[in-house]
This record gives sequence, structure tokens and C-alpha cells, in this order.
Amino acid sequence: MLMYIVSFLDRSNIGFAKQALQTSKGISEATYALAAGLFFISYSLCGFPSNLILHRIGAKVWITFLMIAWGLASMATMLVNGSTSFYLLRLLLGVMEGGFFPGIILYLTYWFPNRVRGQMLGLFYLGVPLALIVGGPLSGLLLEMRPWGGLQNWQWMFLVEGFMAVALGFVAFWFLDSKPISARWLPANEKQALLAALEREEKDRRSTGPAQLLPMLRDPRVLHFLLVYTLIQMSTYGAIFYLPAEISALLHKPAGLEVGLVSAIPWICTLAAVYGLPRAADQWKNHRLLASSALLVSGCASFVFPTAKPLMGLVALSIAVSGFIAVQPLFWTFPTGYLADRAAAGGIAVIGMGNLGGFLAPNVKVWADAHFHSPRAGLYVLAALTVLNSGLILMMKRRRSLHQDE
Repeated sequence: MLMYIVSFLDRSNIGFAKQALQTSKGISEATYALAAGLFFISYSLCGFPSNLILHRIGAKVWITFLMIAWGLASMATMLVNGSTSFYLLRLLLGVMEGGFFPGIILYLTYWFPNRVRGQMLGLFYLGVPLALIVGGPLSGLLLEMRPWGGLQNWQWMFLVEGFMAVALGFVAFWFLDSKPISARWLPANEKQALLAALEREEKDRRSTGPAQLLPMLRDPRVLHFLLVYTLIQMSTYGAIFYLPAEISALLHKPAGLEVGLVSAIPWICTLAAVYGLPRAADQWKNHRLLASSALLVSGCASFVFPTAKPLMGLVALSIAVSGFIAVQPLFWTFPTGYLADRAAAGGIAVIGMGNLGGFLAPNVKVWADAHFHSPRAGLYVLAALTVLNSGLILMMKRRRSLHQDE
């Protein structure tokens, strides 16, 4: 969870640097949208080979390497001096960070059985709102402090927040065990019970879903998972990349500490949703209905906030982003309960390519705003896609399993 906090902070902090980059480096709205999205192209393409490497050499070494490498890439964003360097550094960050998220989803399948996996994924996903609760005020504070050392405030923001990933990478090396079998802190009887439970579920998945790479790539359910996850990411990053700007517009104030503090409010609400919804889904064994309902409510809230008054707009925005994030641990129970062995390693990464939604979201917004001649058109298009995705989740087939109801 701590690693995910830093990961999410390093990919989303450009939302706070947006105005400074426009002022000091002449970065246009279109350039910002393209650079924000380019991260997700390299990010999505690198997840597949990275997960196969992790499956082969273990999480301890590979996750540590990824964290240190992306931390250095994030720190290097302070060197942006125009559109070309901005594009290249965002692509580089995506390459280095691309294997982390699908790697952790795979890693959690090594440790937790189906009946509690939704809750554990929910705890992991707490890293998203925590990153943005901490990151908003931290980024705002770094942007308002008195610059020194010849660096501008936005450069200090990238330097400090990137270094956090490097430091945590070294710490993680000492605390991560690749699999339960190598965990010295786990008593022998508990270790054997856990390994037996996980092995039963692995056999179950092999009997109902693909276990090798080629059958997985041809499986229509995997393509359905990919489409749903892509649309979830479009909703999520459509909010994340523009939330500071929307809060700034609601408050009629420039980005800074106050905007950063108010921007934390929707993510505080998200904490409760991410903690509670997966637990309820595991308890009621109704992940599909709860996931669909969460997206439907979020999509409706997304239609409200662009034209609402400040207080109602903040409430609607909080409801929307809470649903966008809370639905994701529910979603990941579907593919992790269906795919086995190498198909799980590769399939999780293939579905993770849905992070291309992070590339599509800002560019769809820019296109829709221009096409419909309205600054709100893009937000409405993303809201409509969220409602559509609610229906796509309801269309998912129930998985037949001896150990899990969905």
C-alpha cells in the first residue's frame, strides 16, 4: 500500500504542475493532455513482459528494481524544458512504472485466497486516495514554498516526490517475501494451510479458465475484462488529471495549498468507499452487482458537478471519484478468480493495458470540448462512458467455481 501511494503520487502530480509548466515552459493545454496520456502508452505496453519476469524471478528483486528506476525517472521530470522533453520523460516514467501495478495484483494472488481477496485488494487500493490526500497538500505546499538552490517550486515537487520512491524501493527489498513458502515470519502450520488452500483454488481455476498464454489471449472474457478496465481508467484519470483544475475553478483560486487541501476532500470520502465496498462484496458474494451500481452512481454524479455550485459540485465530485476507485478492487476479483498460472501472470498484465484509458481520457476531453465548443463537453462524454461501463459489468458471465460464487 505504501508503494502504491508513492506510485500514484508520481504519476498524478503533474496535475499540480500543470499551471506552472504552462507559465514557465510554455506547455499548452493540448501538449499537457498528450504528455499526461503518453505515460499510459509505455506503462500499458511494459506490464506484460514485466509480469512474466516477476513470475520467473520473484517479486522481491523485481519490484525493488522497478521502484528505484521509476523514482529516478520521476525526479528527472524536473528537467523538462519544452514539449519534447516532457513527452520523453513521461514515456520513460511509464516504462519504469509499468510493471508495478500488474505485478502487485499478481503478487497478491500468491498470498490470499478468493474469499478474502476483494478485501485485500481494497486495502491495497487505499493507496490511491491516501496518495491524493497526502499528495494534494504536499504538492501544494511545495509549489508555494520559497524556491532555493536555483530550482523552481515545481522542480522541487518532482525531486522530492520522486526521491520517496527511490528510498522506499530500498526499504521494500528487506520486507517483501516473494511467496508464502519463503516467509520466515509465518508459522509452519499456517504456511501449510495457506499453501493448501491456494493450491486447491489454482486447480479449480485450471479446470474453468485458461492456464497458458495463447489460450488466454484468445479468450473473449479476457477481452471483456480489458474493455471494462479501460473504461474504468478513463473515468478515473479523467477525474484525477483535472480534479485540481476543477477545484481551482470551483473556488475561483489558483493551484496552491488551499486548492490542495480542498482537493483532498474527495479522496477522504474515497477512503471510506474503498475500505467498505470490497468488504461488503466479499461478505454478500455479490461483486458484480455492487461494482455495476457503484459505476452507475458515479456516472450520474459526474453529470452533476460541472454545472453545480461549489458545495454541491464538491459533493458530486466526491461521490464520483469514490466510485471510480472503489469499483477497481471489486473488478480485479473477476480476472484473478478466472485465470491460472502463466495465464494469470500474462492475463493480469494484458487487462492492465486498460490503463491506456489514462491516455484516452485527457485526449477525449480535449477533442469533445473542441468539437462541441464547450469546456464541459468532455466531462459529459466521460460521464456517459461511465454509465455505459456499468452495463458492461452487469453483462459479465458468472464464473462457475467450487470455491467462489462469482
